[in-house]
Formats: sequence, C-alpha cells, structure tokens
Amino acid sequence: MEKQHPLHIALIGDHDPHITAHRAIPIALELAGKQTGHDIRFQWVATELIADDTMLNDFDGVWCVPGSPYRNEDGALRAIRFAREQRRPFLGTCGGFQHSVLEYARNVMGWADAAHGETAPDAERALLTPLSCALIETIDSLRFEADSLIAKAYGQQTAFEGYRCRFGVNPDFEKDLLSERLHAVSRDSAGDLRAVELRDHPFFVATLFQPERAALEGHVPPLIQAFVEACAHSIHNIPVS
Repeated sequence: MEKQHPLHIALIGDHDPHITAHRAIPIALELAGKQTGHDIRFQWVATELIADDTMLNDFDGVWCVPGSPYRNEDGALRAIRFAREQRRPFLGTCGGFQHSVLEYARNVMGWADAAHGETAPDAERALLTPLSCALIETIDSLRFEADSLIAKAYGQQTAFEGYRCRFGVNPDFEKDLLSERLHAVSRDSAGDLRAVELRDHPFFVATLFQPERAALEGHVPPLIQAFVEACAHSIHNIPVS
C-alpha cells in the first residue's frame, strides 16, 4: 500500500494554553486524523512571524484559530489571504471568522478602511462590532444553508455549538459584504450571521462558533473532519464532494 503523505496544517494564532479552544484544537485534529486515517502534523504559527508567504507554502491547510486580538493583525490577515488566493483549504473559527471577513472586505471588496472594532472601536467602517449580547461560554442552535460545505460536514441542517466571543459582523455592512462571492451559510436562533463560505474556493469556511470544543468531550467535530478531508483531497487535486 502506498504510504500516505502526512497532512501539514498551520494553526494561525498566538498559542495560549489557557484558551479553551487552543487546548481543544490538537485533540480535535487527533480525533479527525484517526477517523479519516490521515497522519496530521500541525504547527502553531505566531502572527508576528508571518512577514511573507514563504513559511506558508509547505502547509496543506490553514486554520486561523480563536484568540484575538492577535499580536499582529497583519500577519493573520496575510495568512488568510494566502489561503484564499492559493486555494488552500481554510478554516477560521471565532477570531478566525472575524479576520476572514475583514481580509475579504479589504482585499476583495476594496474596503481599505475596514477595521475590527476590537482594536479600532472608533473606525468609520468598523466591520466587526460588539455583539448585542456577548457569547461567553454560550451554546446556541444553528441552522445551515442546504448544500453548503458546513451542512455536508454535519450531515444535517441544524446543530448546537458553543461560543466564546464578543464581536460579530456589523449588521450595517452585512448586506453589501455578502452580495458576491462570500455568502452566509449559518445563522443562529435569532437569525444572526454565524458562518460564511466562499463560493469559488474548494474549502473556505469560517464560523463564529468554536466547533473544536466538541473534542474536549471526546467527539470528532464534523467540521474539523471535513477540513482534514479537504486538505487530503487538495494534495491529490481531488475535488471536495
């Protein structure tokens, strides 16, 4: 049997063992690896170390992890842009969701003044603003768009997931932001945006919730498994079904 190529995944963010999601992520990848039969090797990539694309070239997938504000916002945005433009499988969770939206707004929509309200609260175009109710250690129901990558990953159109975040997409900009390639694939029980995907990318999914947390209870997170499978498919140029 031909030996499988190990999957190399970049975890973009500033590793902090005190962050629950950071403790969950290695477990989630280990469980997903066992479930799919893939040898997964991951590396935490601190945002201040990302000065260019060189160090990202050898990774099969990019996961922008929770833990914002990042020490270097530009480094996180550069990694997201690399995954988007080079069509590398990408997953963004919590802060990764927020910065995925910010990168798209700046570099695709042309909104050079788009800012994150966490670091620039007085910005005229604060794309990420405080949620009406902070989602700290909260679990809520979700509905997934039919035929979306996330719905296929879960194998259903509803789920319950957990959060630890205070910022989401500013409703004032949501309609324009989601008018082209970026589209909403999940909303919560109140109808608020909770996940997006890129239409023209093999696998580019970003969620405000933290699906990796399920691993702390011994469960394989469906979206993490789908991300791992997308990384494996990309190595062999196999379309994600």
